[in-house]
Order: sequence, then C-alpha cells, then structure tokens
Amino acid sequence: MSTNPYATPKTDAADAGSALQGNFVPEGHTVPAGHGWTWIAAAWDLFKRAPVVWIGMVLTFAVIFCVLAFIPILGSLVSFALGPVFGAGFVIGCRALDEGGELKFGHLFAGFQTRFGTLVAVGLLYLAASFVVMLVVGLIAGVSMFAIFWGGADPANIGVAFATMGLAFLVVTALMLPVVMAIWFAPPLVVFNELGAFDALKASFLGCLKNMVSFLVYGLILFGFAILASIPFGLGWLVLAPVIGTSIYTAYRDIYFR
Repeated sequence: MSTNPYATPKTDAADAGSALQGNFVPEGHTVPAGHGWTWIAAAWDLFKRAPVVWIGMVLTFAVIFCVLAFIPILGSLVSFALGPVFGAGFVIGCRALDEGGELKFGHLFAGFQTRFGTLVAVGLLYLAASFVVMLVVGLIAGVSMFAIFWGGADPANIGVAFATMGLAFLVVTALMLPVVMAIWFAPPLVVFNELGAFDALKASFLGCLKNMVSFLVYGLILFGFAILASIPFGLGWLVLAPVIGTSIYTAYRDIYFR
C-alpha cells in the first residue's frame, strides 16, 4: 500500500464509483492541524498537472453561473441546485489525475452523469437551509430598519439600529458556518461513497467539525493567498480558484480515509 495518503489505485478514471484506497470512515477522522497546509500543497500538485484545463473549467463554470445570475429567481434556484453537480465534476477530475489518468474538460460536466438526482437534492437542501438563515437575518435587520424609520434621527435609535445590524452579521456568520460545513464534502461523498443527500450533508458536517483547527490553518493560508491573487487585477484567481476546488478533494481523501 502506498504511503501517500492521497494516492488511489489505478482504475478507470471515468468510473466515479470505483473504489478508493484505504478504509472509508463515514464520519471522518481528526487529522493534525498542519494538514490544513498539506491539503493546499497537494491541491497545487494536482493543478500543476493540467493547469490549462483547470483554468478553462473554472472560467466556464464562472460564465455559466454569471449567466444564471441574470435570470430572476429561477437563475438563483438553478445555481443552488447545480452547484454540487459541478462540484462533483471537479472532484471526479481530481481523482482522474490522482489515479494517474488525464484531466479532461468534460469532467466539469461529469456530475450530470453520476448520481445527478442526489447531487441536485444536496443543492436544494443547501438552498433551503440558506433561505432559513436569510429569513432569520432579514427579520433581525427589519427590526433595525423599523427603529430608524419610526424613531427618526435620535442617536439612541440609530445606535440600537447599528447594534442590531451588527447582531444580524454575527447571526448570519454563526448560522451559515454549519451550512457550509455540511455542503463542503457532500459532492465527493455522494459520487464516490454513494451516500444519500442527508447522509452526505451529515458526514460532511461531522468531518469538518472534527477538523476545525485544521480548517482554521487552511482558511488563514487561503486568506493570505486570496489577497495576493487579488492584487494583479484579480488574475491570480485563475490559479487560486482551481486550487481551492482541488483542495476539497485532497482534504476529503485525508479526512475520510485511513
């Protein structure tokens, strides 16, 4: 057995259901904090093997979702529903490279052929959870606007309104964090381990929860890279975006397999 925690056996890269190396841990296991950097380093290695294809996939993904953003209501619904589908395509492409195969532009759409219904269900559950969070925050923000409207320019009322808005920001952060944790690893768990939508969201949340320190390291490093990527007219994101996408796969391999 290979000592590389990210290595997988040489199988047909087009078969999203093939076995991955090691013992699958359904709820994930805790890894050292330093692995937050290891995920990024391993993701960079995958990116270097096919940079042009990765950049092309990311640009196409961005264009598709920009177009959807211009479609009122329906565009947003479709974006949420298809997010995990495209996410699955990215991780399937990652595994193809990880197994020594070739990354193809068509991997971007591989999720449409692999457990499409379950991936869409994940996206719709993500939409429902996000809607509930926004509803709660909207109610809090509405209270602050009511205070300003009815209280006039009284400094006390304005102070209360700003305090309420600050509370709304804290609430949305606190509530969206577990939602993001639940969606983070859901696509690979669905396509590689054949989990149902609810089970994939639960397993993703638990895997993230067990590795909060590692994710803190991961997030701080990516935050620094994000600043650097934004300096040259944002062109650095052509590299950083696919690296972040591939890091989901490398982190998944590390957390869910022993």
